[in-house]
Amino acid sequence: MRSPRPRRGPTEANYRRLADFRYALRRFIRFSEEAARSAGISPSQYQLLLFVRGFPDGPPTIAELAERLQVAHHSAVGLVDRSVRAGLAERRHDDADGRRVRVGLTPRGRFVLMRLVRAHSPEVDRLAAALFRGRVS
Repeated sequence: MRSPRPRRGPTEANYRRLADFRYALRRFIRFSEEAARSAGISPSQYQLLLFVRGFPDGPPTIAELAERLQVAHHSAVGLVDRSVRAGLAERRHDDADGRRVRVGLTPRGRFVLMRLVRAHSPEVDRLAAALFRGRVS
C-alpha cells in the first residue's frame, strides 16, 4: 500500500498572485464607491441600479436582486425602498403573475447609471489589464 503524497503548501507566487488580485479588486471597489458617492447615491444603490439594468431576463424580482447583491431578502427590500424614495427605481407588478413584484429603473435612475457606467469603463479596462498581467501597477 502506498502512503498518501504529502500536500504541498501554496508557493510564494500563489500568495503574490492572490494578494495582487485582492489589491486590484479593492482599488476598483474603492473607485466605484467614490464614484457612486460623487454621483449623489450610495454604493449599494449603484450596485442595485447596475443589477437591475444588467439583469438578463428583464426586470428582476427582489429575491433575484438579493441573490445578485448577496444580501438577505429583507436587506434587498430596504435598499429597493430607499432607491424608490430617491427616485432611482420603481416597483412594477409582473404581467404574468400579479403577486410578483419586479424592480425597474426610473428615468433618473437610468441617467445616473449611464454616467456611472461611463466613468467605470476605463477602470474596468485597467483592472482587466492588471489581472491578465498578473500584477497591479
